[in-house]
Amino acid sequence: MTPLFDVHRDLGATLTDFAGWRMPLRYQGDLAEHHAVRRAAGLFDLSHMGQLEVTGAEADRFLDFALVGRLSAAGVGRARYTMLCHDTGGVLDDLVVHRLAERHYLVVANAANTAVVFAMLREHADGFHVTVRDTSADWAIIAVQGPAAAAMVDPGPLPYYAIRPFSLAGRDVLLARTGYTGEDGFELYCRPDDAVAVWRTLLGRGPAPAGLACRDTLRLEAGMLLYGHELSVGRTPLQAGLSRLVDFTKRDFVGAAALRRRRGSAPVDVLAGLVTGSRRAPRAGYPVLDPATGAAAGTVTSGALSPTLGHPVAMAYVPPALAAPGTRLAVDVRGTRVDATVVELPFYRSRR
Repeated sequence: MTPLFDVHRDLGATLTDFAGWRMPLRYQGDLAEHHAVRRAAGLFDLSHMGQLEVTGAEADRFLDFALVGRLSAAGVGRARYTMLCHDTGGVLDDLVVHRLAERHYLVVANAANTAVVFAMLREHADGFHVTVRDTSADWAIIAVQGPAAAAMVDPGPLPYYAIRPFSLAGRDVLLARTGYTGEDGFELYCRPDDAVAVWRTLLGRGPAPAGLACRDTLRLEAGMLLYGHELSVGRTPLQAGLSRLVDFTKRDFVGAAALRRRRGSAPVDVLAGLVTGSRRAPRAGYPVLDPATGAAAGTVTSGALSPTLGHPVAMAYVPPALAAPGTRLAVDVRGTRVDATVVELPFYRSRR
């Protein structure tokens, strides 16, 4: 349970088990919460996410080796979206890494992958003057996402993907301008004992409490990838359309040899966006069909009826020859063939 479990229960949340945590799936309803984030702001409990701290004289050099990006290029108070890969080039987790001080980084991992990320970072740390600690129990994370988020948080000057100390409800927190909804937003890192006070203060400023269900449709509309769906150890960042995250100018990093080989050859499949005119939404695992032959050509990784756009959207892995925007495909939706068209990601862009 997160430090906010009793708060969620008192608010009438429908709770669900997620990666070993008891989390709010929804409060008033998926659609209402989704639209609240798009039109004003939603309040999320993200305390299930993992927090790992990397400190030491060679912290920057170590992270440059362990992760695909060049973390040493991030200034103090800035963040990077990056990935931890296997030696095969497959993705073990996607991460947000904050540089809190010259030799102090905060690595934020997906809840289900925290133990794996911690173990792999510890393994890769051999030979570096660094300390890697799992400090997840020391933090709670509360997010405010939506076009009205800045007015509710009142952060002062804070660029996107930046973090700084902040005070809210008389508590010291770290305030980051990051998010996973496609809207402007903030994530507040606080001590677990301060989480209830921070949550209640923010809730009093007007955001709607929002659960995991709307978080999934929000991130899907924004074309944001989810580990276990679009990302896995069986696929590389190159297949996922995230080659920009891989700094091939680095001489060596974990997975470098495999990724360089993959970079020089055509991938078996790549991630594409799909839209359909049917009301029946493609779901994860549904086959994507080549309309010319009717044969299975790919697999849907995520799909839903988009509350914002009013029609189904999906992401799927398909052969590169079928991935160009405008390509006509089909999806087998529980035995019914539904026409689909490839489009560029994301499906939705904020007006901010």
